Amino acid sequence: INMCASNVCVCTMHICMTSLPAPMCPRNTISVWSILKKCIGLELSKITMPIAFNEPLSFLQRITEYMEHTYLINQACSLPDSVARMQAVAAFAVSAVASQWDRTGKPFNPLLGETYELTREEQGYRFISEQVSHHPPISAFHAESLSGDFVFHGSIYPKLKFWGKSLLRHNEVYTWSNPYCCVHNIILGKLWIEQYGTVEIVNHSTGDKCVLNFKPCGMFGKELHKVEGYIQDKSKKKHCMIYGKWTECMWSVDPQSYETHKKSERKRDHKKSKSEEPEGTDDDADDMPDVQETVSVVPGSNLLWRIDPRPPHSATMYNFTNFAMALNELEAGMDVILAPTDCRFRPDIRAMENGKMDDACREKERLEEKQRAARKERNKTEEEWSTRWFQMGTNPYTGAQDWIYSGGYFNRNYHDLPDIY
Repeated sequence: INMCASNVCVCTMHICMTSLPAPMCPRNTISVWSILKKCIGLELSKITMPIAFNEPLSFLQRITEYMEHTYLINQACSLPDSVARMQAVAAFAVSAVASQWDRTGKPFNPLLGETYELTREEQGYRFISEQVSHHPPISAFHAESLSGDFVFHGSIYPKLKFWGKSLLRHNEVYTWSNPYCCVHNIILGKLWIEQYGTVEIVNHSTGDKCVLNFKPCGMFGKELHKVEGYIQDKSKKKHCMIYGKWTECMWSVDPQSYETHKKSERKRDHKKSKSEEPEGTDDDADDMPDVQETVSVVPGSNLLWRIDPRPPHSATMYNFTNFAMALNELEAGMDVILAPTDCRFRPDIRAMENGKMDDACREKERLEEKQRAARKERNKTEEEWSTRWFQMGTNPYTGAQDWIYSGGYFNRNYHDLPDIY
């Protein structure tokens, strides 16, 4: 965990990018319904969508966006109180899904053995991920503080997302799973994303727990984007309430002030509902409700996190954040430092980023065929695929099987890596 930091001053990237080499290709000329009709009876993983519905990032790069607000982890490491640390961890867990707001493009499926690394010295961490399985698709990642303060790792399966973070300074381990993500109007109407479900963050060292409810939109959109929850200790005593929107900000306040404010809100809503009748709609599309209001701040609340504004041209750049804009950047000199399996070298993603859609389609088909041929060759020789940077093991805190970082990536010893591109 406390790895030497002498060779981490590489692969840093600019954080001030506001545009990509080319704007996104329009998607309104493609009929998704005509594609889906041909796929009735097929497994979802075997349905191939037009490349125009992609965004020029690999799923491994998309995972990295969970690190955009790492300052919250650093903040947690510096706090002396366990409840305050849990507040920062909870804010980090919510902020991790914030980049998905309006991001309806599909990231490229990683190839087996594909990797992605990122070092951000200004935020004090380095990150490595690997596609460890293709059927089923499984992505494993590991991030660590350059100063040895924390480790953040997880595995993403088709139906399970598990995250674990260790605050080494306080000898604490936190685990949680992400909320469900629903994409509306795949066939008809404007695509929009909804996060919903209950997220439980557990401090395995103190017994503290944070329960967050990502609220479903509701019939009239009143609960759109809302998150509400609380932090309790091992005796189930509530110490604070947490509330806000995953697209905007998160706040904390004492339970009594929160309940008083909610009672006042319910009275106002009751009076308002008597004087207003909701209007119906004949539209077949599940239209995204208008955002009714920003977060109503309870007096005495403390701000935990606020989302950063997106670049001015984000709408024409796949709705990327500034952080996402730079993830595929290949700076001078990086080509001799990065592992040859790093997804910055993927020709289909690079072509799409440069607006060369025909080239992107051809390269995507070539890479997929190369992957299939390699799998057939392994089957002939009964050779098992061997992961390089992660190994299957037992998570000591959950008891479940998990992909654990085996170390060594940042030693830059990249011999015998697969030729996947």
